[in-house]
Amino acid sequence: MRLAILSDIHGNLVALEAVLADLRDRAPDAIVNLGDCVTSPLWPAETMALLETLRLPTVRGNHDRWLADLPPAKMGPTVRFTHESLTAAQRASLGALPATLSLDGDVLAVHGTPDSDIEYLLEQAVDGRLALAPAALVAHRLGRHRASLILCGHSHLQHLAAIPGGGTILNPGSVGCPRYADNAKPLDAEAGTPHAFYALATKRKAGWSVEMIALAYDTAPVVARARETGRADWAQGYLQL
Repeated sequence: MRLAILSDIHGNLVALEAVLADLRDRAPDAIVNLGDCVTSPLWPAETMALLETLRLPTVRGNHDRWLADLPPAKMGPTVRFTHESLTAAQRASLGALPATLSLDGDVLAVHGTPDSDIEYLLEQAVDGRLALAPAALVAHRLGRHRASLILCGHSHLQHLAAIPGGGTILNPGSVGCPRYADNAKPLDAEAGTPHAFYALATKRKAGWSVEMIALAYDTAPVVARARETGRADWAQGYLQL
């Protein structure tokens, strides 16, 4: 079994299209989406329309839940822009996504941790930046949940770690959002490059082999779109460092 794992697309239609084109040659058996699908000042409606045609197995991210549940008065500017770009039916469909998915009997897909979409599974803050968390903390966050492969997103950072007791945890990074500019300290979780990140996991007799992909694509349209919607702060994340 060969899985392609996408996460945190955040309405970046250009990055998503680049990843899908790259995957045509790699021909995975399935593609799974770990949530935070469309929230951005970019192309939320267009990205949603494409995802609706793809019908990928998808878990609900915190942003997907907020779009369905938060009153507009409590939304930040990016969530509010996205909320206004989608139909009520689309927002409801994002909110109705499952919090976890079990794939092929021994793969668990979540957005943050198995019990929370706003907590990190693999990362913790160290000196103001996100780094890999100690094994004991990861085990605590996993709780009773076990699988040979656990897929998580949320941090926007590619990470791979062993599950305490056996197995693999994989965070594929963010397809479309190297810097979530609405955060009070956006540098805390900045990927450092505007590449479109995703991963491939192949099940072998010895366990899961993983390819971490950092895909270069033309970010100029993304920068232009962010500036067009009045979000120069968001555009900054797509400029070459």
